Amino acid sequence: MAAAGVGSGRIIYEQEGVYIHSSCGKTNDQDSLISGILRVLEKDAEIIVDWRPLDDALDSSSILYAGKDSSSVVEWTQAPKERGHRGSEHLNSYEAEWDMVNTVSSKKKPHTNGDAPSHRNGKSKWSFLFSLTDLKSIKQNKEGMGWSYLVFCLKDDVVLPALHFHQGDSKLLIDSLEKYVVLCESPQDKRTLLVNCQNKSLSQSFENLLDEPAYGLIQAGLLDRRMLLWAIHQWKKIKKDPYTATMVGFSKVTNYIFDSLRGSDPSTHQRPPSEMADFLSDAIPGLKINQQEEPGFEVITRIDLGERPVVQRREPVSLEEWTKNIDSEGRILNVDNMKQMIFRGGLSHALRKQAWKFLLGYFPWDSTKEERTQLQKQKTDEYFRMKLQWKSVSEEQEKRNSRLRDYRSLIEKDVNRTDRTNKFYEGQDNPGLILLHDILMTYCMYDFDLGYVQGMSDLLSPLLYVMENEVDAFWCFASYMDQMHQNFEEQMQGMKTQLIQLSTLLRLLDSGFCSYLESQDSGYLYFCFRWLLIRFKREFSFLDILRLWEVMWTELPCKNFHLLLCCAILESEKQQIMEKHYGFNEILKHINELSMKIDVEDVLCKAEAISLQMVKCKELPQAVCEILGLQDSEVTTPDSDTGEDENIGMTRCPTSTFQSDSLPVLATSGARDDSPTQIAMSPNVSRLTPA
Repeated sequence: MAAAGVGSGRIIYEQEGVYIHSSCGKTNDQDSLISGILRVLEKDAEIIVDWRPLDDALDSSSILYAGKDSSSVVEWTQAPKERGHRGSEHLNSYEAEWDMVNTVSSKKKPHTNGDAPSHRNGKSKWSFLFSLTDLKSIKQNKEGMGWSYLVFCLKDDVVLPALHFHQGDSKLLIDSLEKYVVLCESPQDKRTLLVNCQNKSLSQSFENLLDEPAYGLIQAGLLDRRMLLWAIHQWKKIKKDPYTATMVGFSKVTNYIFDSLRGSDPSTHQRPPSEMADFLSDAIPGLKINQQEEPGFEVITRIDLGERPVVQRREPVSLEEWTKNIDSEGRILNVDNMKQMIFRGGLSHALRKQAWKFLLGYFPWDSTKEERTQLQKQKTDEYFRMKLQWKSVSEEQEKRNSRLRDYRSLIEKDVNRTDRTNKFYEGQDNPGLILLHDILMTYCMYDFDLGYVQGMSDLLSPLLYVMENEVDAFWCFASYMDQMHQNFEEQMQGMKTQLIQLSTLLRLLDSGFCSYLESQDSGYLYFCFRWLLIRFKREFSFLDILRLWEVMWTELPCKNFHLLLCCAILESEKQQIMEKHYGFNEILKHINELSMKIDVEDVLCKAEAISLQMVKCKELPQAVCEILGLQDSEVTTPDSDTGEDENIGMTRCPTSTFQSDSLPVLATSGARDDSPTQIAMSPNVSRLTPA
């Protein structure tokens, strides 16, 4: 592949050994296979697809070209004067060829569906090029049917000869084209890719940018359509592989679009809030950007959260402590107390294999040892019946089951890159990898609607590591997926909800920090996406994740404790982000680089302290009460260190917005003013509020 430009045209893609089968295989004549070179080039902001026989590679006198003004194929005829004075040396560059295309005259020529136009030279008659703006669809060959081939259909239903890829995969060409146009499967024929189709996936959010506001920017030259389509392509990659693509792809997408909207004039470096709102509401359906009717002011009610208590953690629960809490029949005694001890200190590793089954709901807390033995026998039978379902699928059957093939392909790809530095999974032909694969394939039988989505292997890996048993690991994983299911659904409703809730909590704790993030186009907290998607799996070391997860599984001290963990991490990074005036890219980069550098015990202490601070607040907003599960119920917290009563009464939850005391008090007197206060804000700062 050529990456650099040649002359005034830049080669984006180049592949030799691309053949036209002119006789459709009816004869054995060697001339029926015409070898050529296929190129995709950029010339004057236009993308051109060009194929020509090897013998004609440097002859531009016979090219079929589909111009912008017509989707018909026309034959270019070189002007007589041009051919005479051009030397052979000049003809040996792509610049020469582009010059010739620019100077020739053209005449329309009839072209019937599927037939090449007649031409005076044998092989030359098959040469063609067309602009990508005139491409309507691409038809692909059936899998397993010889060489891969593509058929380009232009507008007005002009069909070009099939191109057969004898020396390479046609997928590379498709990948190159997708950087400039949106391609999706036709509902009528999965082999046909339609150009610029309306797709219901998240990529449509970016296509919406091509509506009236952005279209005007394109027409005005402020936003390049080709690069915007590239951004759509990047977003599609994020959707397919969210946990590996988010930090890279989303940064590139938003950075390009944001920079395009800003322009080069320093006075325009702050994007209008309406454009930011449109972008975010399209990209994350369900989020609403609250823009005030009165420019420059926002009504905020200040809430005094009170002093944050100091929290200390205890040693992990030992095997001896666990054993003391089990009766003669194997029942766990004083379950609430046991959960509190686990929340405060985690578990010793020798205890995890047993205790995790209770924490994840595989074993009921009130079950006897005999009941658990019977349950395991039942679940073992059920597991192997499901495993046999995919194991017994023949190769012929799988050829007719595209979803199963896709699931298997994704699983094999992910398993080979999951925790390979851990001794349990390192090396080739590792039995741990085989078990990962088999459990994930069996889960596809357990929940075929969801199947496998990239990132799920990250959730299974620690479970299998601890259980060291295929069946137990599967059922613990299935229980964990019950909690995480919405994160991996196509609409990603769970992710949307959590981002909204996190924004609400962070605003309660520090609205000044929220305002700063919003001023840097980071108020929607998308840099926390990976944290939420796979529960911090890639932010902490493997052993720290074991501790963090078992603490979260106690469901103490409140609902959605993982969101408070996010707040604790962000609060720790606030000073550096604000003092160094980090912008969008710097914030994203900084958060990404925290991976493996966060102290798990410190974060747990801070998050618990935040929860205690909120629980004791008498005037929590309604939205916060609902997020933390504090409304209309007594909240029990493991608060043995504060000397306070563990039972906190019902919390009054007024419906209001608020700010933390990190923002300056604007009241003229020193007395606290709980009435709504208008605080001067930048008119360009958008607000994220729950839908």
